[in-house]
Amino acid sequence: MGVPVSELHKFVFEGLPVRGAIVRLTDAWQEVLRRRAANSATGAYPLPVQTMLGEMLAAATLMQSNIKFDGALILQIFGNGPVPVAVAEVGPDLGLRGAATINGPVPPDGDLGTLVNVNGHGRCAITLDPRTRHPGQQPYQGVVPLADADQVKFTRVSEMLAHYMLQSEQLETCLVLAADANLAAGLLIQRLPGQGAGNLSGRTISREDDGDEEVEDAYRRIALLASSLKQEELLTLDVDTILRRLFWQEALQRFEPLVGSQGPHFACSCSRERVARMILGLGQAEADAILAERGDIEVTCEFCAAQYRFDAVDAAQVFTHASQLAPGSSTPH
Repeated sequence: MGVPVSELHKFVFEGLPVRGAIVRLTDAWQEVLRRRAANSATGAYPLPVQTMLGEMLAAATLMQSNIKFDGALILQIFGNGPVPVAVAEVGPDLGLRGAATINGPVPPDGDLGTLVNVNGHGRCAITLDPRTRHPGQQPYQGVVPLADADQVKFTRVSEMLAHYMLQSEQLETCLVLAADANLAAGLLIQRLPGQGAGNLSGRTISREDDGDEEVEDAYRRIALLASSLKQEELLTLDVDTILRRLFWQEALQRFEPLVGSQGPHFACSCSRERVARMILGLGQAEADAILAERGDIEVTCEFCAAQYRFDAVDAAQVFTHASQLAPGSSTPH
């Protein structure tokens, strides 16, 4: 059997301004890890970094799925720890990629605080980068610290993002996230934005129930149920079982799951053809000089860590068949 296909399940609670989603990144997440592990310079991510990046990708997928925006959602955390920066990017078609930079020993029990936010000045940024921009248009970006109002550092990605959504987007959010070498998964429960409330997509939803104590109680009840989900359960149980266990007393309206090309999938813009074009742009003299010095031309994608190597024969073919280069992608080697 092959690797299961990644999936996204969305649902709403009937009669309540509360929405939810569950994401399970399987093949997409494993491709992120495979490319990193295959990189001869870096090797695989240490386990704590793997967990953190997987949770970020699951969360970014959940957030992207809830906005109507023709562009990429980029979730970034940065600080001065052994992981100075980690990035998760999800496009409007749910194509995703992610990367983390490591600058020093990673503690085996590292968390968000000890990996990124050692000096307490770490930040979380979410950027919406439009696919096409109007003249002068800037991407939307919100930035919050990796600590609460009392300067207590967040140790989990879920805590960080719940804080972000409340501070920057005025959206009450409950997140449960988990990741291992096979699966990155997440459950999101969110109170729908009211009239005039800011949100990632720049939209507002007219709502007459602001301040309605019954609605507030309903959201708190649902969020409490969601937060009772253990990370191990999120990684081992199927979606139907999770929803049945958590919300068996609630009236759920579920939507058709998004899978395959319609669902979350790995997508990086690098390819062997693009590298071939870059070599062509260097010119044959420069390419020959690099080959003479190093024996081959090696290019590494800074985002997904895929390595592309061209020996003298490969490079000669680039210049011989330059007119035949066509857009596309291929498996790196």
